Amino acid sequence: MGAKTYFVINYGCQMNESDTEHYAGQLEELGYRPAGDFHDADLIIVNTCCVRESAEKKIAGKIGELKALKTKNPELIICVAGCMAQKDGAKLIKKHPQVDIVLGTAYVNDFKDILLDFLVQRRRKGRVYDDLTIHQSEFEGKMVRQSNFEAWIPIMYGCNNYCTYCIVPYVRGRERSRSVENIVAEIEQAVQEGYKEFTLLGQNVNSYGKEFGIENAFAKLIRRVNDIPGVERVRYMTSHPKDMSEELIKAVAECEHVCENFHVPFQSGSDTILKQMNRGYNLERYHHLIDTIRKYVPHAAITTDIIVGFPGETEEDFQATLKLVQEVEFDAAFTFIYSKRSGTPAAKMENQVPLAVKHERLNELMEVQNLNSLKCNEKLVGQVVEVLAEGPSKNPEVWSGRSRTNKLVLWPLEGKTYQLGEKVYVKVDTAQTWLVKGKAVDHE
Repeated sequence: MGAKTYFVINYGCQMNESDTEHYAGQLEELGYRPAGDFHDADLIIVNTCCVRESAEKKIAGKIGELKALKTKNPELIICVAGCMAQKDGAKLIKKHPQVDIVLGTAYVNDFKDILLDFLVQRRRKGRVYDDLTIHQSEFEGKMVRQSNFEAWIPIMYGCNNYCTYCIVPYVRGRERSRSVENIVAEIEQAVQEGYKEFTLLGQNVNSYGKEFGIENAFAKLIRRVNDIPGVERVRYMTSHPKDMSEELIKAVAECEHVCENFHVPFQSGSDTILKQMNRGYNLERYHHLIDTIRKYVPHAAITTDIIVGFPGETEEDFQATLKLVQEVEFDAAFTFIYSKRSGTPAAKMENQVPLAVKHERLNELMEVQNLNSLKCNEKLVGQVVEVLAEGPSKNPEVWSGRSRTNKLVLWPLEGKTYQLGEKVYVKVDTAQTWLVKGKAVDHE
């Protein structure tokens, strides 16, 4: 009889992707091997997201689908993990008796021990782990990374901001930072394994290390990671304008390996709406941040997140958002229609904006932003950009990769061969809204 197999069905953000790598690593430490398809696995983890109601409905459908597999194979172990598990653990167990383990977000690094206990006890009821007061912080185990050259590195967990539209603090808990030593050790190990690009993850990376009492702890961490031998690129996500510091921007400007890409979500261009969202900054503060970035890193790409249709958003408020988008000229924007999340203050607010109005505003916003994105990309025509090769595009004769400013770059092979993660220099000759194209050139 062969080794037991596992399959992780992942939904959600980059932190969930990182958690999935941790689950896989712990399973392989126990002798499990990846299954090619979840239908054939001995153990299935559904790693969930609850940021939007549409995601929850999709995930609930997938969990329901697994009931037939459990009927066919009663020995199948089903674990539901992640934010939806944290939010609705007891309800999930009650509604879906085929689920064996419900694993909240604070227990990612304890999964191996929890599974071993389950295998011994075989208690199929009430296996809900959702105590957010435990401190998930340091990690010493194995990970099965999804890329050969890019690595997710969680530097902190949780969020203290409580934006009124956001469920994250309720399902990820309070902020907890990993130690610098633990983060550096993980990156050094990954460098030995051939990894080149590292993305430091946190719900609000600018709050990193506050509990250590160290001033500008995140900027100092960035500098420390930059100096690790073998690190070629450093990225991070996500920043919060309330806590983003001039010292961080200086660090990006001065560190050779830190990429010149700032993702600075503003969510709304209206001070009234920002206050209702509990964002902790105003328009003046946001403009100052953008001006500071442009001062220290003039060629940086700046991207953002925007919500339209927040409760009480008037046409005047929306026009203020449009004005900001036009003034800043973001390289890209992730735009969202506000949707209620049960358990958040905004869901109970009056003056909910009609769906039709939300869609009209979103379309108008996207038209403006698409023009900005194209304009920013057109500035790259004639320039040579550094790219890390990610593999073939839809056309196997054309490869793709990301520039330091996180632009998607395509170039033809023209008889050459490339390795995943190889540094390639591409001279841009064509700009489109979402990407640029060019030809590989020798680097002087």
